[in-house]
Amino acid sequence: MTKPTLLIVEDDEDIRTQMKWALAPDYEVVMAEDRAGAVAAFTANRPSVALLDLGLPPRPNEPEEGLATLSSLLALDQLAKVIIVTGQGDKQNALRAVGAGAYDFLCKPVDMDELRLVLQRCVYVADLEQEYRAMQQGQRVEVFEHMLGGSPQMQAVFTFIRKMAPTSAPVLILGENGTGKEMVAQALHRRSPQTNGPFIAINCNAIPENLLESELFGHEKGSFTGAHTQRKGHIESAAGGTLFLDEIGELPAAVQVKLLRFLQEKRFQRVGGRQEIHSDARVIAATNGNLQESVASGKFREDLYFRLAVVVARVPSLRERGDDVGLVAKEFLHRYGSQHGKPRLTFAPDALRALHLHHWPGNVRELQNRVQRAVIMAEGKRVTASDLELADALDGLPPQTLKEARENVEREIVRDALRRHKGKVTSAALELGISRPTLYELMEKLGIARE
Repeated sequence: MTKPTLLIVEDDEDIRTQMKWALAPDYEVVMAEDRAGAVAAFTANRPSVALLDLGLPPRPNEPEEGLATLSSLLALDQLAKVIIVTGQGDKQNALRAVGAGAYDFLCKPVDMDELRLVLQRCVYVADLEQEYRAMQQGQRVEVFEHMLGGSPQMQAVFTFIRKMAPTSAPVLILGENGTGKEMVAQALHRRSPQTNGPFIAINCNAIPENLLESELFGHEKGSFTGAHTQRKGHIESAAGGTLFLDEIGELPAAVQVKLLRFLQEKRFQRVGGRQEIHSDARVIAATNGNLQESVASGKFREDLYFRLAVVVARVPSLRERGDDVGLVAKEFLHRYGSQHGKPRLTFAPDALRALHLHHWPGNVRELQNRVQRAVIMAEGKRVTASDLELADALDGLPPQTLKEARENVEREIVRDALRRHKGKVTSAALELGISRPTLYELMEKLGIARE
């Protein structure tokens, strides 16, 4: 385990040496004897804690230089933990230092057991604050490559991307419309060795059948009516990068044959051409249908299926993702609230209830559209189920009691805090402004398991 770093700022060499000898088993000790040395050592080592004597040269009998050193350290890091060490008769100046931002003070001669206890507490608080700052800076476990998801299902997708992105193997992505299949493909591309190459996406169902072959493979001048110039296809343009083929199940039979040959040999010919062209584009395909059924019915070539489905990823529907519904909805609420001048909007309890009850046939895309529309339509400070056009989801349900509504809101707040802090109860309690035992009691009362 890495030892925390401790900076000792003391002009008396004997005291510095004694403290270092006593504290070195538990801390990486760095030392300084004046303000310039303290600033240099703090900048280079970023210690967890600093011990600072107020009496420093050039006027060791006065506190001003020590107070100026404190000010310099806090200017480098406003959350720096500085413990003042001062003489028995100088307690007033020690209190001045605490008022100026010092963490605590001790009087000389320092009791080493008391010092160790203060240092332990100080390092513990510093670690908590560091975790909190990391959370505020957006280091969230549920955010990955512009995708949001804390559920086990989405964490499994993120793990798949981490494992498969460095390879060149074809990937087949399965999932309903609106689940984010193209975002998965983009994440695979960004984390691949070909990240600096192009990412070209084609929806095979959006291009007329008679033009799809030319779009993919390109054509030579005069190869068909209207082909006035030579044109590169998307496979050629995606060389050095990734070609994403959405709705792959809609490929015509003739195009399936040419795509199969390309996947086997990494070579192809333009429409109307004879020259063999090489492309190292990685192919990622996606579908919202059942390709195996298409293979069984003869609509899709079995050999092409096995070439495309070297590795298969399934993106879960929104209704399978549990608490991710609220998580993603709040992200959209924050985004669109800021865009439309309503940054303080929150979800009313009936809206949160409706979000979890709705079936989400359009998945994340539907959720995004509903929240954006609700932000525009909301008249107060809260988005309601009616604003989301989800009031019907609550029909037939017994009305919530005040206790149930309060518990639902508490459950959302506690879950959000735990999620932001990766399940760390101490950090979440600090953010919520309650003690750790109180948070444990709340979790038990609200049925929230500790992960």
